[in-house]
Parts: sequence; C-alpha cells; structure tokens
Amino acid sequence: MRALVTGGGRGIGAGIARALAGDGWDVVVGARSGGQVQAVAGEIGGEWVQVDVSDRDSVQRMVAQAGEVDLLVANAGVSEGHAQRPSWEIDVDEWWRVYEVNVLGVHLCCRAVIPGMLERGRGRIVITGSGAAYLPGSSQTAYAASKAAAVRYGETLAGQLDGRIPVFPISPGLVKTEMTSRFPDDAPWTPDECAPVLVRELASGRFDRLSGRYLHAEHDPPDELEGRIDEILENDLNAIRLRRA
Repeated sequence: MRALVTGGGRGIGAGIARALAGDGWDVVVGARSGGQVQAVAGEIGGEWVQVDVSDRDSVQRMVAQAGEVDLLVANAGVSEGHAQRPSWEIDVDEWWRVYEVNVLGVHLCCRAVIPGMLERGRGRIVITGSGAAYLPGSSQTAYAASKAAAVRYGETLAGQLDGRIPVFPISPGLVKTEMTSRFPDDAPWTPDECAPVLVRELASGRFDRLSGRYLHAEHDPPDELEGRIDEILENDLNAIRLRRA
C-alpha cells in the first residue's frame, strides 16, 4: 500500500509519514523544501518529491512519480506569518498565497489522485484542517477562513465520493511546530503523536463510516471514537454547522 504525504518534510507531516512507514506503508513525502523531505524519506526508507501544491503541473508530476496512491494525506499548509498584522496591512499576494496552498493545493492534490483511486476501486484521503476553522478568536483572516474552506471541501468531496473513497478532514490540534512558535509555552498544546495515530487508524479503514466528518486528533482518540460512530451519524456531529436557537 502506498501513501503520499504533502507537507511531509517537517512537523506534523513528517510525524504522519513516520507513523505510516512504521505500519508498513510505502511512503512518498512531498514539500517545497527538497532537503527536508529527502531527509525524512531517507529516515523511513521512503521516496521524496519536491512539489508546490498550489501549482497544477507540479502536483501532476508529484502524483505521476508517486504512482498508485492508496492514501493521500493533503497536509501542506501555510499561514500569514508570525507577525500579528491587521489583514488590510498584509500584502495581497501574501494573503492570497494562504488560500492557494491551503485550499487550491488540497483540491489539486485530491483532483490528481482520485481518478486512479476510482479506477483501482480503492483509496482514502485525509485533509489537514484546523480548529481555527470553527473556534472563535482567530487573529488571521486568511488562515482561519482557508482552513474552514478545507474542512467544508472535505465534507462536500466525501459526499461526491460516497461509497467509493472515504475522505476525512481532520484537525491535528495545537502542535508545537515552526508555524505555531508564536504561541506561549503554556498554550493548550496537543501531543505530537496524536495526529499520526489518528491518520494511521483512518488509513486502516476502521472509520470509513465517518467519511466527511471533522475529526480532532486529541479530542477524538480512535478507541473512544469507534464507540461513538453511531451517535455521531445519528446526531450529525463532528461537522461545521449553524445551530439556531
């Protein structure tokens, strides 16, 4: 079985790549940082590719090199940067770049692997979202809105692929990475291992009934989640919804 992990050169993506390799997956890691993905691939005995997920041709080359992908982990993501600037003071291209990576990048990667998955009759997709998609108080307009779009995209795509390819939008939680280095030491950090554990369980097929549901790596631990599947489906939980009083 072959997995493709974007944003796999460091942080959450690298952790996911290591966990999948530990389970026996052949893993291809992709990112813009060629040196970093090469190092991760060397560590896990996998393959690597340098890719810009916001570029259609680059994504097509990545998928062609990866071959028959059974699991896509669309993990690559960026934010507006560490400076807490008002959105109207951020350069338009910098602001839009967040959407190009976090939303267009997810779509291009999914679009590239889905035809092959459908033809082979197997495959799963995991999309890395964020709690910023729904939690109040975010200070970054591009990041929060782009992650909300990615989560909603995952739910909608799951509907289109119902019964054929499960799609899981997830949140890794607040993990200590380069992107989150601006947060204080006493922030409610999520343990590094939570996201890799969740992804490896989703890859197993154990939770295919929850395709399209937003799953949190820390708040939805797999052993507890399995017992809640019927409750989640019956009550339309784990989804971004407007609840009117």
